[in-house]
Amino acid sequence: MKRFTDMVYLSMLVLLMFSGVESNIDTDKEALLSIKSQLSAESSDPLLSWDKNTFPCNWTGVLCDNSSTRVEGLDLSGLRLTGSISPYVGNLSFLYSLQVQGNSLAGSFPDQIGNLFRLRVLNMSYNSFVGALPHNISNLAELTVLDLTANKLSGRLPTDLSQLTKLQVINLGQNSLSGPIPPSIANVSSLIRLNLGTNLLSGEIPSDLSQLRNLQVLNLVINNLTGTIPPSLYNMTSLVSLFLASNQLWGEIPYNVGDTLPNLLVFILCFNKLTGTIPGSLHNLTNIQVIRTAHNFLEGTVPPGLGNLPYLTMYNIGFNRIVSSGDNGLEFLTSLKNSTRLDFLAIDGNLLEGVIPESVGNLSKSLSKFYMGGNRIYGRIPASIGQLTGLSLFNVSYNSINGSIPPEIGQLKELQELGLAGNQLSGNIPDSLGSLRKVNQIDLSGNQLVGQIPTSFGNFGNLISMDLSNNRLNGSVPTEVLSLSSLSTILNLSRNLLSGPLNEQVGALDNIVTIDLSNNHLSGDIPSSIKDCRSLERLFLAKNEFSGPIPNTLGEVKGLEVLDLSYNKLSGSIPTDLQDLQVLQSVNLSFNNLEGVIPSGVFRNLSEVKLEGNPRLCSSSGCDGSPRPRKLVVIVCITVSIIAFALCVIVVSFVFVRKHKRNISGTPDLLKADHQTISYHELRRATDNFNPANLVGKGSFGSVYKGYLGEGIAVAIKVLDIKTTGSWKSFVAECEALRNVRHRNLVKLITSCSSLDSKNNEFLALVYDFLGKGSLEDWLRGKRTKPNGDGLSMTERLNVAIDVASVLNYIHDDIEVPVVHCDLKPSNILLDEDMTAKVGDFGLAKLLVNRTNIQHSISSTYALKGSIGYIPPEYGIGQKPSKAGDVYSFGVMLLELFTGKSPVDDCFMGELNLIESVRSVFPHKILQALDPELLQYMDDQSDDNKHINPEIQHECMNKLFGVGLSCTADSPDSRISMRDAVRELKSVKRILLCD
Repeated sequence: MKRFTDMVYLSMLVLLMFSGVESNIDTDKEALLSIKSQLSAESSDPLLSWDKNTFPCNWTGVLCDNSSTRVEGLDLSGLRLTGSISPYVGNLSFLYSLQVQGNSLAGSFPDQIGNLFRLRVLNMSYNSFVGALPHNISNLAELTVLDLTANKLSGRLPTDLSQLTKLQVINLGQNSLSGPIPPSIANVSSLIRLNLGTNLLSGEIPSDLSQLRNLQVLNLVINNLTGTIPPSLYNMTSLVSLFLASNQLWGEIPYNVGDTLPNLLVFILCFNKLTGTIPGSLHNLTNIQVIRTAHNFLEGTVPPGLGNLPYLTMYNIGFNRIVSSGDNGLEFLTSLKNSTRLDFLAIDGNLLEGVIPESVGNLSKSLSKFYMGGNRIYGRIPASIGQLTGLSLFNVSYNSINGSIPPEIGQLKELQELGLAGNQLSGNIPDSLGSLRKVNQIDLSGNQLVGQIPTSFGNFGNLISMDLSNNRLNGSVPTEVLSLSSLSTILNLSRNLLSGPLNEQVGALDNIVTIDLSNNHLSGDIPSSIKDCRSLERLFLAKNEFSGPIPNTLGEVKGLEVLDLSYNKLSGSIPTDLQDLQVLQSVNLSFNNLEGVIPSGVFRNLSEVKLEGNPRLCSSSGCDGSPRPRKLVVIVCITVSIIAFALCVIVVSFVFVRKHKRNISGTPDLLKADHQTISYHELRRATDNFNPANLVGKGSFGSVYKGYLGEGIAVAIKVLDIKTTGSWKSFVAECEALRNVRHRNLVKLITSCSSLDSKNNEFLALVYDFLGKGSLEDWLRGKRTKPNGDGLSMTERLNVAIDVASVLNYIHDDIEVPVVHCDLKPSNILLDEDMTAKVGDFGLAKLLVNRTNIQHSISSTYALKGSIGYIPPEYGIGQKPSKAGDVYSFGVMLLELFTGKSPVDDCFMGELNLIESVRSVFPHKILQALDPELLQYMDDQSDDNKHINPEIQHECMNKLFGVGLSCTADSPDSRISMRDAVRELKSVKRILLCD
C-alpha cells in the first residue's frame, strides 16, 4: 500500500513538473511569435521554421538552454529583416543574448528590453533604430556587450551607463548622439572597447577616461570634440588602437608617445589642428600597423626610424607642413622597404622637395595606394615604379616633375587611378599605358605632353574619367577613345592642338556626363550622333573650327544642362528643337555665323544665354527692319564715308604727333606689338559717346564703361582721367605689367588707346574683356545676387580664393620679370559668366627688375600704394612694394571673403580690426567669425554640400582662416608665399570635394 502511494505521488510530481515546463516554453514561444508578427523579409522568409505547431527550440536563430525549458539566445543577424522589435521581447526573461544586427529594422527601442536583467550581449547594430537610448538600460546589470552601432539614435549619452559595471564593449558609433562625453563612463573599469565615433558629441575629451586601465580601443572619430588631447590619455599603456580623427583637437603630440603607449598598433589623429612635429618615438613601435596624422599643422621633417616597422600597413602624413630639401629629400621612402605589408602610403600636400629615388621600386609589392601629389618634387618618375605591381592608385599630381612618362607604368596591371596632372611632363604619352585595363580614372592634364593620343587607350574598358586637357597633343580624337562606353564622368581633351573632324563614334559615349573638347582646332560638322549620348549634361565645344549647322539632334539629349558652342564657324539657324531640353540652364552660341530668327521658345527659361557675335541673328520683331535687341546682337547703324574717315585719322594723327613730343618708344611695347591700338572714335561709338548709362564704375585714375566693338564683342573700357596726377604712369604701369603675362585668372587686356578726343585733349584708355558677373565687392556687399537671392556659396568663395591666389603666384614667381599688383582688393577682382575670378586694375603695379644687382622698378608712383585696409603695415613706414605686400592684401581679402566683413567696416574701432577679430577666435571658435550666410550654407544638407561631413567642413574653415592669418603676419618675412597659399587652398578644396 505504501509503495502504491509513493508511485502515485511520484507520478503527480512528474506531471506537475511537465506542466511547469510547458508553461515556461509556451510563454517564450508566444513572445517569439509576437516578435515574428512585426517582422518581414525582403525575399524568401528566413523565419519559415517559426511555426506555432513546432517546438521553438528548433527554430532558426533560437537557442534554448540544455534542458530546452527556456529561450536563452536569439540571433536574427543578417537575415535582411524589416519591421520593428515587438515589446513582447521583454517576456523572454531568460534571454542572455539578443542579436539582430545587420538588418533593416526601424522604430524605437522597446522599453521592455530593460526587463531582460539576465542579458549579457545586446547587439542591434546596423539597423535604422531611432530615438534615445532606453531610459532603463541601466537595469541590464549583467550586460558585457552593448553594440548599437550604425543606427539613427539621438539625444545625449545617459550618465547611468556607468552603472553597467560589467560592460567590456560599448559600441555606439555612427549615430547622431550629441552633448558631452560623460566623465562617469570612466567608472566602467572593465571596459575594453569604447566606440563613440561618428556622432555629434561636443566638448572636451574627459581626462577621466585615463582611469580605464583595461581599455584597448578608444574611438572618438568624427565628432565636434575640442580642446587638447588630455595628456593622461597618452599614459594608457593598455591602448592598442587610438582613433581621434576628424575633430577640432589642437596642441602637440608628445614626442615620447611611442614610449608611453608601448602596445599601440593603430594611431589615427588625422583631420585635426595638431601642431608640432611627427613624434619620432612612433617609429620605435616595431609592431605598429597604422600611423595616420594627415590634415593637421605638423611641421618639421619625417623622423628617422621608418625602417623599424615591419608590420606597417598604412602610413599617412599627407596635408601637413612636413619639409625636406635637396635631391635626397625623399630618401626616407627608401627605408620603408622593410615594411613588407605596407598597403597605403601618403605624403601628399606637404612641402617635400627632392627627387623620387630609384629605390622606390623596392617598396612593398602589397602597396596599393601611393599619394605624393601637391609637393615640390622634381626630376623624373623612376622606371622602377613599374615594380610596384600591387598599385591600384598612383598620384604625383601638382609637383614639378619633368621628363617623359615612363612606359614602365604600363606594367602596373592592377592600377585603377593614375594622377600625373599639373607637372612638367613632356614627350609622347607611351602606348604602354593602354595595358592598364583596370584603370578607371586617368588624369594627365596640365603638362607639356605632345604627339597623338594613343589608340591603345581603347583598351580602357573600365575607364570612368579621362582628363588630358592643357597639353600640346595633336592629331585627331581617336575613335578608340570615343568608343569607351564605360566613360561616365568626364572626357576632357580641352586646350590642346587636336584637329580634324569629330567622328560620329562620339555617340558611343552613352554614359558620359561631361564632354569638353574646347580650345582645339577641331573642324567639320558637329556629329548628329551626339544625340546618342543619353546621359550628357555638359557639352563644351567652344573655340574650335566647327562649321555647318547646329545639329537638330541636340534636342534629343534630354538631360543637357550646359551647351557651349561659342567661337566656331557654325552657320544656319538656331534649332527650335532645343526648346525640348527642359533642364537646359546655360547656352553659349556667341561668335559664330548663325542667322535668322531667334526661336522665341528656346531660351525662355534659361538663366544664361550668350548670342553676341552673330550679327545676322535677330528677334522675331527685329527681322523686319526694326531695331534688334541690344542684349542679343550688336546694331550696326552708322555708315561713315571711308574717305572722310581716313582724312579724320590722318588729321588726328598729325595733330597728336605735333602736340606730343614723346618718342613713340616711350610708349609701352604692349601698344606696338601683339595688341593693336584702337582709335578714340571707335571707343566713342562703342560706348554711345560715353553715355552715362554705360558707366559701370569709377576708380582712382578714371572711369570704366561697357561697350561693344565692331564685331559685337562686349568690352570694358577704362578711360583715364588725365587731370589726375599719375594717370599717365598708371597707363604705362598697367601696360607694362600685362605686356607679357597670360593667365586664365587675369582680366585680359585687348587693346589700348593713346589719342586725342573730339576737343583735341589727350585721351588715354585701356580696353579689357567685359566680365558680366561684376566685381567680388558687389557680391560681398549684396549688390549682386543669384536669381534666387543667394550670394556666393562656400565652394564659389573657395574657387575665387584659389583663382586669385593662383594668378598672384604666377605674377610673383612664374614669369621672367615678377610683377607686384599693389592694390589687391575685392573691387579689383571680377567674375566672368562661369564665376571664374580674374584680377584686374594693375594701375599701381610694380615690375621687379634686377639690373646690376640694383632693383629697378617700373610703377605708376612711388607714393604709398594700395587701398586703406589692404595696405601692409610696412608700406606705411616707407618700404617699397614687394611680393609680401601682395600676400598681405590677399590675406585680408581672404578673411573678408569668408567673414563677409570689410576691413573698413564700422564695427572695427580702436585696436580691433578684421585680422585681430579673426585671430581672437582662431582656431577653437572660428565659426564665430564665419559669414552668417555661410553658416546657413554649412547647416543646409540639401544642396551641393549634402555629402560633405560637417566636421570636415569645420576643419576646412580652420585651414582657410589659417591661410588668411599666415598671409597677414605683421612681419613680411613671416608670411607664407602665394605658392604655399595656393597649395593649402587646393588641399581644402580636395577635402571638400572628396570627403
